[in-house]
Amino acid sequence: MSKAERDVDRLRVAILISGGGSNMMTLLDDMGRDDHLATPVIVIANRPDAGGLAKAPANGVAAQCIDHKAFDSRSEFEDALHRALLDAAPDLICLAGFMRILSAEFVAKWEGRILNIHPSLLPKYKGLHTHACAIEAGDDLHGCTVHHVTAALDDGPIIGQATVRIAVDDTPESLAARVLVQEHLLYPKALRIACESIIQN
Repeated sequence: MSKAERDVDRLRVAILISGGGSNMMTLLDDMGRDDHLATPVIVIANRPDAGGLAKAPANGVAAQCIDHKAFDSRSEFEDALHRALLDAAPDLICLAGFMRILSAEFVAKWEGRILNIHPSLLPKYKGLHTHACAIEAGDDLHGCTVHHVTAALDDGPIIGQATVRIAVDDTPESLAARVLVQEHLLYPKALRIACESIIQN
């Protein structure tokens, strides 16, 4: 069976990024396996300098930049993003280091179909600077979470989590590096779980 024939029967996944795309690459690599239920159909970045924009086509996936700075308002940016997603017709959207807060109106259009990975053990430490927050709080454990996106920031049903132990000499940077390793392991597993849920329902 050719790749094109195989992909006909797979769920369609769009990936949104803002940077280098390391989590994007783990998703692309895993979706390249014969036993996966999904195939990537587009990568969209909101920054023209996002490194992942070059990596996606090199891996056979279409890439597009929708620069949020080119729009006068968040609603105009989200309208353009929504149109691009409609053209790609994804079954699921994976936020992979996408550093824009999506409005409740946008999320409602794709309700139940957006996944996000966040660098904390939610519901702890929503928002930014999660690694510093965990260290300052004196936590023993930190980690990452993949969850369904809702209108509330870093909220929504949790699909999976991975943990790392915080060392006494950890800095936010050293802790972030170890959490990123776990992100790369967790996100592909969580996407598979989400795909299986769609297929079963």
